[in-house]
Amino acid sequence: MSTTHPGFQTEIEFELPKGYLDEAGTLHRRGTMRLATAADEILPLRDPRVQQNEAYLAVIVLARVITRLGTLPDISTAVIEGMYASDLAHLQRVYERFNAADESGEIAQVTSRGAGRGLRRVSAVGEA
Repeated sequence: MSTTHPGFQTEIEFELPKGYLDEAGTLHRRGTMRLATAADEILPLRDPRVQQNEAYLAVIVLARVITRLGTLPDISTAVIEGMYASDLAHLQRVYERFNAADESGEIAQVTSRGAGRGLRRVSAVGEA
């Protein structure tokens, strides 16, 4: 189920291809992502981890916009770091499609720039 408001969708559900395995051995695959705000894309640029490694931007942004993953009580950067690479790439594609809506509110089809290269919209923030 996804949350909608008149004119646009604010949350979307997803399912990870492999799933996040927590310390107790529980596999978490289904989750919810909310629509990103400007702050979600701008504030992480100040983080020293991003300044040292630009690829970390995707980790911070995803930790901010994922509101639920299985039964986990909190989605932190440690959770995103602990994901399999294929799941991280999947989440980046979900983020890109969900946050690239056209003027009518329809979710646009966006091609991924690939895992490890950051989120398409986020990487554009620092470009001239």
